[in-house]
Amino acid sequence: MPHLLVDITSHGYGHVSQTSAVVNELVKLVPELNVTVRTTAPYEFLKQRFQCDFQHIPIAMDFGMKMVSAIEVKVAESAAAYREFHHDWREKVERAALAMRQLKPDLLLANVPYLSLVAAQAANVRAVGMCSLNWADIYQHYCVDDIESQAIHQQMLEAYNSAECFLKIQPAMEMSSLTNARSIQPIARVGKSHRLQLAAQCSLRDGEKLVMIAMGGMEFRLPVQDWPKIAGVRWIVPQSWSIRRDDTIAFEDLHLPFTDVLASCDALLSKPGYGTFTEAACTGIPVLYVTRRDWPEEPCLVRWLKQHAVCLEVERVLLQTGELNSVLKQLWEIPSPPRPAAAGAVEAAQFLLATYY
Repeated sequence: MPHLLVDITSHGYGHVSQTSAVVNELVKLVPELNVTVRTTAPYEFLKQRFQCDFQHIPIAMDFGMKMVSAIEVKVAESAAAYREFHHDWREKVERAALAMRQLKPDLLLANVPYLSLVAAQAANVRAVGMCSLNWADIYQHYCVDDIESQAIHQQMLEAYNSAECFLKIQPAMEMSSLTNARSIQPIARVGKSHRLQLAAQCSLRDGEKLVMIAMGGMEFRLPVQDWPKIAGVRWIVPQSWSIRRDDTIAFEDLHLPFTDVLASCDALLSKPGYGTFTEAACTGIPVLYVTRRDWPEEPCLVRWLKQHAVCLEVERVLLQTGELNSVLKQLWEIPSPPRPAAAGAVEAAQFLLATYY
């Protein structure tokens, strides 16, 4: 039975969304595939996304960037963390390679821990990187002035370039420093609308709109409890926010997958993130987004969203005051462009099959 090792960064949920979509397609091509997933993303979320049996090893092979919130980076703390992560780099690679040999995978798919890729090279395991970004470019953007950044950045690039290929999922950062990059089409899970079911479950009135708030896989609580009510608008919010209002609905109480709830809504309020942007666009859901400003992946995501979806930027101050009535009306008046095709998962699965066989 072929064994696929999947290493996924836990910096947000978009990496899980990208990777699970590819693995799901690959299992259709290779039903006997044995899958091991290493990530600290919650097991319950993984079960929602992976449509196959898998062994879960809850360890982190990278940390991405240290964050204040879903939209703010701790630059100094991140630079220090990378100095610590790389100070015993050779020994770290050897330990990771030993662990990989013990797992005995036939192929590694990494989204997007670079330690995994260089460990695969040391363990003589075939490896493919895949993502819409890479941590070498993110690190250089924020930490270029750090005294050790040149050496650290070089080790990161060498690790990424050690893979047989790096599948660059569109929309993606430029990644001009990668010598093994290959562009593939967008990856998105297109949900099924259950609007009638939700309307009955939530006692929606005729013409009432559903707006989902999803700020990605990091805590970024909005003060919805203090927002003014908007006539004809109901908000779907995380249960963990413990909001008690008659115009809010806890996402978990709907007992549906994220993508199906999204497909049942009239709009999404989010931050720029690969998974939320592509899933909304490919499902035809209008998007209000708050920018992160300094996140280097953001420009390519926003450009792509503006081409393929109804969307508007919302100022951060409005997320504090909740004065969103006029911007929502404006959003719903914009004509919808043709939906983009979510063909990247099939393309990636076919590439992995060809790589292995």
